[in-house]
Amino acid sequence: MHRLRQVSPATLLLLSYCLVIVLGAILLLMPFSTISGQMAVIDALFTATSAVCVTGLIVVDTGSHFTLAGQLIILALIQLGGLGIMTISVSLFLFIGKRVPFKHRLAMQDVFAHTPRRDIYDLVKSVLIFTILAELVGAALLFWHFQADNSLARALYLAAFHSISSFCNAGFSLFADSFMAYRGSLLLNLTLGGLIVLGGIGFPVVYEFYLRLRRRHKTHRVSVHTKVVIITTAVLIVAGVLMFAFLERGRTDGAFWSKEFWLSALFQSITARTAGFNTVDIASLSTATLTFVIFLMFFGASPGSCGGGLKTTTLAILGLYSLDRLRGSQKVNVFKKTIPRETIGKAVSLFLLSGWLIALLLFAVLIVQQSGFGGEEGRRPFLAYLFEVVSAFGTVGLSMGVTPGLSAVGKGLIVILMLVGRLGVPTFTYLLLRGNGEKTTDFQYAEEKIMLG
Repeated sequence: MHRLRQVSPATLLLLSYCLVIVLGAILLLMPFSTISGQMAVIDALFTATSAVCVTGLIVVDTGSHFTLAGQLIILALIQLGGLGIMTISVSLFLFIGKRVPFKHRLAMQDVFAHTPRRDIYDLVKSVLIFTILAELVGAALLFWHFQADNSLARALYLAAFHSISSFCNAGFSLFADSFMAYRGSLLLNLTLGGLIVLGGIGFPVVYEFYLRLRRRHKTHRVSVHTKVVIITTAVLIVAGVLMFAFLERGRTDGAFWSKEFWLSALFQSITARTAGFNTVDIASLSTATLTFVIFLMFFGASPGSCGGGLKTTTLAILGLYSLDRLRGSQKVNVFKKTIPRETIGKAVSLFLLSGWLIALLLFAVLIVQQSGFGGEEGRRPFLAYLFEVVSAFGTVGLSMGVTPGLSAVGKGLIVILMLVGRLGVPTFTYLLLRGNGEKTTDFQYAEEKIMLG
């Protein structure tokens, strides 16, 4: 117990996720969880990891392979992973009136606050309230959609499951073809898209708007963090819609000016960020479209959200830094504020480390999957596996159809990548470089230039 108290917040976060994943895998292995009464260990571990890391990659069809009990287990894992296990644990401490351990408070501070704040408890309560309200409203709207073709009980279950899965950016669906059958439904597309955006925009942003609505900060300006998140998110969504429409014009079933075509473009632009639902066949998209989707998946959600991968703020900082360097400026200024050097350095480091990680895991997956796979997408194995690896890192869940065909080792590699993508590269960097508890010292030596080209 004494050694447990000494662990860092990053280690505590990793251990809590691993514990929930293992428990979830054990429950999915129980006979009552699957229709057939049996499931491979690696498939149960993969499914549990995908649910807890709110990824959505699946090796078996959720709706037909699992019983109601198994689906509810997956739903519980999604909710735990989406809210964050530290959020749940802190909430339990608050509910029973116990003092929250210092390590837990530090972990929450790292996840939900871009600047140190004393009202971390109010923030946690607001996260829970906002999540419940968003999921209830989403479920009500989805129930209105599903009740037309299903019994009331079935419609209520479908609405609740997909509302939670959407808000948590999990991408798990009870339909074998995701939502391809509903690509023309305005209500379903806008509801799911709205839930995905709300779950992926980041709780700090939502909390800031909540405080302003309560008029606590009448003279307080919107933070740079919130402005950057909102603008970058909007730009990515609009760019995704326009790019999809341009690249897929004439290649989809619907006419270019039809409602169905533009709803598909909007939905895929939103879901490619981190959610993993689809209303079109991903494998049938053009190579150019798939390449752009990979970009969207790589820069997924925003900090403090249900999504994983690199964050929108990292993309914004990299873009601003590049523009300012081209102008000859040594500072990055935005909204009349200067971004600290350490923030810029961290953004560059995260980008490089993430790129190296994806390249390394892609190479490993290609080695273990060198026998290839069949189907239409078999002619593009490199693109398909690159798509799979980036989807796992960004905790997106979109796939070109290669997930079920992964070997046991390949599935294990994707499991690791999903965990890294959900917890974040900084967490694992800290564990690898500082996990021994030793402090590093910066040395300054005499400078000497090297040639670049």
